[in-house]
Amino acid sequence: APRALQVPKVMRILLHDNSGHPFPLQLARFLSHQGAEVLHLYSAGFLTPRGGIERKPDDPATMEIRGLDLGEPFRKYDYFRRRLQERRYSKLLGNEIRLFRPDAIIMCNTPIDVQLPAQRIARSLDIPYLFWVQDIYSVAMEGILRRKMGLVGVIISRYYARQEKKLLRNSAHVVAISPGFLPILQSWGVAKENCTVIPNWAPLEEIPLRPKHNSWSERQGLADKFCFVYSGTLGLKHNPNLLLELALQLRERPDVVVVVNSEGVGADWLKERINHHRLDNLRILGFQPYEELPEVLGAADVCVALLEPDAGVYSVPSKILAYLCAGRPLLLAVPPENLAARIVRENEAGIVVNPDSEEAFIEGALNLLNDPQIRENYGKNARAYAEDTFDIDKIGTAFQQIISKIAAPSNHP
Repeated sequence: APRALQVPKVMRILLHDNSGHPFPLQLARFLSHQGAEVLHLYSAGFLTPRGGIERKPDDPATMEIRGLDLGEPFRKYDYFRRRLQERRYSKLLGNEIRLFRPDAIIMCNTPIDVQLPAQRIARSLDIPYLFWVQDIYSVAMEGILRRKMGLVGVIISRYYARQEKKLLRNSAHVVAISPGFLPILQSWGVAKENCTVIPNWAPLEEIPLRPKHNSWSERQGLADKFCFVYSGTLGLKHNPNLLLELALQLRERPDVVVVVNSEGVGADWLKERINHHRLDNLRILGFQPYEELPEVLGAADVCVALLEPDAGVYSVPSKILAYLCAGRPLLLAVPPENLAARIVRENEAGIVVNPDSEEAFIEGALNLLNDPQIRENYGKNARAYAEDTFDIDKIGTAFQQIISKIAAPSNHP
C-alpha cells in the first residue's frame, strides 16, 4: 500500500502582552505571516495607550487578536484589589491556554500573579513557556511598596522576588531586552544557554515621519506652537511635577505649550494643578488614537519621557521607542544608568537628565527650545537609530528560532 503523506502540523503560538503594546503585536503578525497560528491576547481593562489591536486587511486568517476583560477597570494602584483582579484574570488566561493548546507560549509585560498559574498550566500540558523579560518586576516593585507600606511592603516584595525567580528558572527560555539582565538572571539560577537578548523596538512603518503642520496639530490648535509633548502612561514610576514646573517656567511664552497625552493618576493630578495655577500652556488631551500617533508626534518639537529614580534600570518605556521613530529630539528625565538613557546618549538623540533634578530638566528643555540646529541633529539621529535597529524581519526570525528550539519536535515540522 502506498505510504500516506504526513501533513506538517501548523505551529500554534499564544502570545500574551498585558499592555497591548504595538511591538509584541507586530511580532505576532510576523509569526502568523510565517505560517504559524497565533492567538494574541491582552488585558482589555488595563489603562494604557494601545497600538493597532484591530485586525488589518492583510492579517492571515490564522491570527486572532483578543482582549481578556474582567468587566471592570484594572485597579493598578490599589494593591489588594489589584491582586484579587489578577487572580481572576489568571483564570481567564488559563482557560485560553487550555482551549487553544498552543505549541509554545510567549509571556510579555505580565504580572507575576498572572504568570504563576499560567506557567503551572503550561507545565502540566507540557507546553514550552518563553518568558519575555521587560523588567525585573520584584526589584521595580520593592521601592514602590517600601514607600507605600514600609516593612510590610519589603516583606511583600521579597515574596514576589522568590516567585519571580521560580518563574524564570521554570521557563523553557528567557528573552531579555538588555544584556544587563544576564548577570542577575544567572545569579538566580537561569542557565546561560536558556537566555537570549533581543532589544525592544517600535513598528517603524506604523510611525512614519510627519510634518509639524498636520491634521492633528491643526485640529488641536498646536500647528503654530512650540510643543513639548508627553505621550503615554503617567503613573507611579513618573514625576508629573516636572511637566508642571516646565509649564510654570514658560507661562509667559504664549508660543510654547506643554502637551500631555495621558490618562490616570498623573494626568488627574496635573488637571488639578492647571486649575490651581490658572495655566493655559499645559494641556491634558488624554490618550490619542493609535492611528493618529504619527501626527501627534509630528506635532512635537521635543518629545518628553519621565522615569522615577527607583524605576527599573533596564526598562525602556515604549513611548521612547516611538519617539525615536518620529524623528524628534528627546528630553528624558530618567536614571542615568537606565537603558533608555544610554540609547539616547550614545546615539545623540536628545538630552538626558537625572529625574531628581528639576533644575537640570528645565535647563535641558530651555536648551532645546532655544537651539533649532541641535533639535534638528537630535531628531535625525533618533530616526537613524530606529531605521538601523527596528528590523522586524531580523527580530521576528530571532524569536522564530527560539520557538523552534524549545517546542517539542512532535509538535511542529
